[in-house]
Amino acid sequence: MRPDSRLSRMLHVLIHLGQADGRATSDEIAAMLGTNPVVVRRTMAGLRDHGYVRSDKGHGGGWSLATPLAEISLLDIHTALGSPAPFAFGLSNDDPECLVEKAVNAHLTDAMADAEALLRARLGAVTLADIAADFQTRLKSGGRRRGAR
Repeated sequence: MRPDSRLSRMLHVLIHLGQADGRATSDEIAAMLGTNPVVVRRTMAGLRDHGYVRSDKGHGGGWSLATPLAEISLLDIHTALGSPAPFAFGLSNDDPECLVEKAVNAHLTDAMADAEALLRARLGAVTLADIAADFQTRLKSGGRRRGAR
């Protein structure tokens, strides 16, 4: 199963939007992400529906932030993307009457619930402004933006 990278990719886009003077078109975002503009529009529309971005049509249109980075947490974006499952493994239900399978599933279910609660708490504690500040620190320490010369 391919990992779901939508959260990482949309955080990337939102940080760029927060640093930009103006809007970014779906074509520009798609080129940055190496994907199709239709995929960008579909995903960004979900973020727009939650109030994090806005879109303007026509010449000079595009996507821009509707909410300041400091008011958006990683959990907010994770939720806006439909709360994708954080784990790629699941439970086996080959023999629902097997007591070993029941015990394994019970413990895995508890462990995954604990891990997901911890992950959600951590995602809720980090804002996009925190990530933008980290980016600025890395840039000032001699790093460079992708595509920069």
